[in-house]
Amino acid sequence: MPGAELRFSSLTMALVIFLRGINVGGHRTFRPRVLARRLSGYDVVNVGAAGTFVVRKPGSTEKFRAELLHLLPFEAEVVFCDGRDLLLLAKDNPFGTEPSRADVVRFVSILSKAVRVMPSIPISLPPGGDWFVRVIASKNRFVLGMYRRHMKTIGYLGQIDKLFGAPVTTRNWNTILAVVRILKGQE
Repeated sequence: MPGAELRFSSLTMALVIFLRGINVGGHRTFRPRVLARRLSGYDVVNVGAAGTFVVRKPGSTEKFRAELLHLLPFEAEVVFCDGRDLLLLAKDNPFGTEPSRADVVRFVSILSKAVRVMPSIPISLPPGGDWFVRVIASKNRFVLGMYRRHMKTIGYLGQIDKLFGAPVTTRNWNTILAVVRILKGQE
């Protein structure tokens, strides 16, 4: 099917951008939708309010990155991910088909860089007793887990950086699935 090959080819070029630590608790706030409009020449789609973008026509990554950083109203850590990697992650269905409990959120943390040594998994935080965060798997630059909806959770999510030796940015699994739908052309 020639159309399928062309479609896959365009998917391999898509980038997914994750901004770290924006629109959290009233700090470093901005409107991602406005930024996506200002980057419309790159065919950017905003996903939610946490600074997640699908860039369907990125062109030169360096040029896109420079323009993105110029348009941001503050300094931010930007994590780039090849759309193909997220498609493969979703295809693996790491959380299975079983729905999660209402008080538990499935997440993916994206490492800002590849790390040499991965910690032993599974990891529960805090160790022993009642957990707030559980890391259940890792694949390349993706750390997968679950967290409980609780005020203490944010502090434990912040420990993932130290455990893996690289800064991470975390997104709900539902956000990742929304990105995958966009990558597949199902906005």
